[in-house]
Amino acid sequence: MNQRALRTLVLWVIWASTALVVYITLYRGTAVWEFIGQDPSRITWLILGMFLFGVASSFLLALRLTLETVRAHEIQKAAEQGGLNGIDTGRGHRAVNRFFIALKETVARDGQPDVDALLHTELSTYQRVSHTIEVVGNLLITLGLIGTVMGLTLTLTGLTSSLDALGHDQEILLAGLRKAMAGMGTAFYTTLLGAVLGGVILRVFAQITEHGVHSLFDFLMRVCLVHCSADYKPSVQREFRFLNQEIAELEGNLAAVQRAFLASREAMEAFRKDVAALNRRDAGPEQDSLEEAIRRHRKYCEVLREELHLINCVNNSWWARLKAILGFRV
Repeated sequence: MNQRALRTLVLWVIWASTALVVYITLYRGTAVWEFIGQDPSRITWLILGMFLFGVASSFLLALRLTLETVRAHEIQKAAEQGGLNGIDTGRGHRAVNRFFIALKETVARDGQPDVDALLHTELSTYQRVSHTIEVVGNLLITLGLIGTVMGLTLTLTGLTSSLDALGHDQEILLAGLRKAMAGMGTAFYTTLLGAVLGGVILRVFAQITEHGVHSLFDFLMRVCLVHCSADYKPSVQREFRFLNQEIAELEGNLAAVQRAFLASREAMEAFRKDVAALNRRDAGPEQDSLEEAIRRHRKYCEVLREELHLINCVNNSWWARLKAILGFRV
């Protein structure tokens, strides 16, 4: 397997590992998870949920782009030998296969293929998913700012209640201060999570997948320009290449048919030997030969056919129909 085809997935794994190591190094002794479990606004739960969705989508996209790139390298090897007609597109369940299927259909109908537009059309799904991951990262930053505003609001509410209870009720004063501190924690932690998870980690994931889409686009464009462009316009050389490819496919089909005939002949020969062996057996006192059994069965079928014919004639005679009309039992 070509190592360049794994570049997108390798970059994704490297960045994920780096982010995990940095988190363990910097935030191991902090109370981030304790605060998330006790966050009164619950906005950190929303930030974490959207972050996990973005990470999962990014990983699936990186995996799909890796598989597409592997398939593109396989197609490049086929195009180097036989041009556009030498590419086996299979069932077309991948974007690369669908692109070359559409390219072949366009050339077969003597059309002028627009490779750039066709590539953009087939890879647009991956482009949109990568853009969605970047949008999720921007939303996390926005949610962090919203959490900051909510945290400051909780802080002001707690300080107001503490000032009102100053000198009157010690418990209300302490409860207000706790609420104010929780609000400050919400403000700081939501900003931190939104900026780090969305503004840094998800944006880098989006850039990795975006780079993977552009790399696949450039690679397929190069394959088309270098190895397939000679087959776009009608020419004698193209017709010869197509004819040679069809002849090669016909030779393969003929070889398969010959193998099938050979196998069928061997099977018929074995069956003939089995039948001959059955005919050579001596019929015992309670066992007849195969030919005698077939002859007796044919005679039985003829007798049964004559009997059914007679029964039908009797039931359909004129006096039987007359009795049936008059109500008499036949």
